[in-house]
Amino acid sequence: MLIILPPSETKALGGSGAPLDLARLALPGLAPIREHIVDATVALAADPDACAAALKLGPRQLDDVGRNAALWSSPSMPALERYTGVLFDALDAGSMTLSERGRAEERLMIGSALLGAVGATDPIPYYKLSAASRIPGEPTLRALWRPVLGEEIAALGRGLVVDLRSGGYAALGPVPGAISVTVMSERPDGSRAVVSHFNKHYKGLLARALAVAPREPEDARGVARLAGEHGMRAEVPGPHDVTLVV
Repeated sequence: MLIILPPSETKALGGSGAPLDLARLALPGLAPIREHIVDATVALAADPDACAAALKLGPRQLDDVGRNAALWSSPSMPALERYTGVLFDALDAGSMTLSERGRAEERLMIGSALLGAVGATDPIPYYKLSAASRIPGEPTLRALWRPVLGEEIAALGRGLVVDLRSGGYAALGPVPGAISVTVMSERPDGSRAVVSHFNKHYKGLLARALAVAPREPEDARGVARLAGEHGMRAEVPGPHDVTLVV
């Protein structure tokens, strides 16, 4: 099983690992595009004003220009530790037992605008780039990633794929046959609406349940069943869809 998480805009700073080495990352077939996008991001950072405008950085985010300029030389840390925020708080990898952490590291992959997708233990630098970012003079990130990313992930042959990425990141590289998850809130009158604020929280809880499970589910019904065992209400509207109702 493979669980694809969305990245987070917030990331831990620093690191103690060696600088970015594309040869050490999962999905090595993505190396040429990774190198192109990293080089383009570094080049953009050479013009701080243009970089801030292109990446829509606010006054308090201007340090990210310098961090992007140092993508090839700054220290790295495992992707699962680099990304922070609501989903990763709910995943709570730090509280996993050794056996649970081992299963999680094997099953988890994280989407990335900069690197396409990375494994949980892949050493990556701090960066600032989102799926919606546009580097001047370059094709859109979707145009760069879409022809290859989904195929590279599918070629891993890991069986069931549960794609928890948001729409923008899933569009960078759709994986054929992957199960998508929607979080819906149910009102007292029975009507439903897509959850926005707590969407990442519930996806993080589901990701943890899937990541540490001793036995892997085989289909969408299995995913929903596992969610139910962890106190979540889940429905299966289609063979490749799971809805969490909160």
